[in-house]
Amino acid sequence: MAGWHNSIASDLPEAHRAFSSLEQVWALQGKIITTSSLCTVLRVELDGKGYYVKRYGRAGDGLARCLGKSKARREWENLLRFKSWGLSVANVVAYGEERVGWSRKGALITAEVPGSTDLAALAAAASPLLRSADWVASVSDQVAHASAVMHQHQFAHNDWKLRNILVSGPEHSPLIHMIDCPAGAFWWGPFFEYRRIKDIACLDKIGKKVLSRSQRLRFYFQYVGAKRLTKKDKRDIRKILKFFDGRE
Repeated sequence: MAGWHNSIASDLPEAHRAFSSLEQVWALQGKIITTSSLCTVLRVELDGKGYYVKRYGRAGDGLARCLGKSKARREWENLLRFKSWGLSVANVVAYGEERVGWSRKGALITAEVPGSTDLAALAAAASPLLRSADWVASVSDQVAHASAVMHQHQFAHNDWKLRNILVSGPEHSPLIHMIDCPAGAFWWGPFFEYRRIKDIACLDKIGKKVLSRSQRLRFYFQYVGAKRLTKKDKRDIRKILKFFDGRE
């Protein structure tokens, strides 16, 4: 079992104590962000800093509860993996799980990224930032790089949506941060190719509504690391554009 890991130092006494064990985390109260039969997400403020607490009540469905990795474990492993690949993620400060009968409960705590907003929220609000060509280019390049790094490792996010990408910083120097990836995994062959296309299609689902054709094409060039489209690139783009046809 994973046990419990807490990286908060004692110079932040409230957070250090609150995140000292899974039992302490389960007793926390805060603002509920989302809740379901599987997971509850809270925002808490301790020592003047914000944290997001994800509490998972069970591992999954059927045999997954007993045999597979829990969603909590997959999520913290994926975020730590992204960090090891040099990608920017919300800082994981505590995590762990324990078995409860035939099931498991676990938790993952990330530090709030000050002044950040997810890209889907910016798109929904028609943020003026989307009218800044330099800001869009910088953010697009970072998302393309993160996508390429994952896919170069044969890893598919499987929920690579704008809502799972935060952006912070001033307009002249934005920085993205990856969050929420309990479904990501390594794949091979046609199984990977399908999910790779899905990842990019998920980004473009909203991207096509707020970005110009040239901005979207720039993203793809950055993603593949080329200046011209190959026949395979053109086939992939057609697959991306048609991915959600008949699915909505």
